[in-house]
Amino acid sequence: MAAMASPPPTTRVCVTGAGGFIGSWLVKLLLSRGYAVHATLRDPCDPKNAHLKQLDGASEMLSLFKADVLDAGELSAAIAGCEGVFHVASPVPGDKIVDPELEVMAPAVKGTLNVLEVCSSSKKVQKVVVVSSTAAVHYNPNWPPGKPKDESCWSDRKICMEKKEWYSASKVIAEKMALEYAEKKGGPNVMRNMLLHIVDVRDVAEALILIYEKPESSGRYLCAPYHISPKATVEFLKNIYPNYNYVKW
Repeated sequence: MAAMASPPPTTRVCVTGAGGFIGSWLVKLLLSRGYAVHATLRDPCDPKNAHLKQLDGASEMLSLFKADVLDAGELSAAIAGCEGVFHVASPVPGDKIVDPELEVMAPAVKGTLNVLEVCSSSKKVQKVVVVSSTAAVHYNPNWPPGKPKDESCWSDRKICMEKKEWYSASKVIAEKMALEYAEKKGGPNVMRNMLLHIVDVRDVAEALILIYEKPESSGRYLCAPYHISPKATVEFLKNIYPNYNYVKW
């Protein structure tokens, strides 16, 4: 009698910030693809993270870890045994920021560095995918008018900080630091009438796994093919949800 073939080994990956919008969809998609997932959360017991446990395959293939990106020890415990890491966690500040360094810059920049250093010290991690934002692309006054912005376009860090666009500044610094690291080691603000670059969260999750699974992937990739103004967004939503209270323009 012929011996039965052994099932293929399960790939184990870690997703930081797994309770967020993108993180949740990524975890859902990874589980559906047969990955075992280590999900990092600030508080695994928080009711807002309960949806993760209800995902298909979660009971067998999902492990939740309490981990702050500023705590290398907690990150090490979450990443242990993983072959890949998706670094999604990053602070998205509200309108009022009292301490930009503490609230935004440190978690985004130092947090990303911590993840990279833990991955470098791991003997098992083979690939790291760092999620940034088009905020790291938007603010470039020297970009030729009419030319589509691509991976070569960067927001001007100085301008971002002068305008107190702390989220954009943090994304530029964190992403550039991550790329340099890879080379060395293997309300009111929201509602301004500027173009917002958008992408379906499901496409983001698909793109992240595609980047992870393609051996040749490296460097920087943009994944925001559509744009719309906040005003147009409000008008669009009014047609679908007419009974909500909306900003008056």
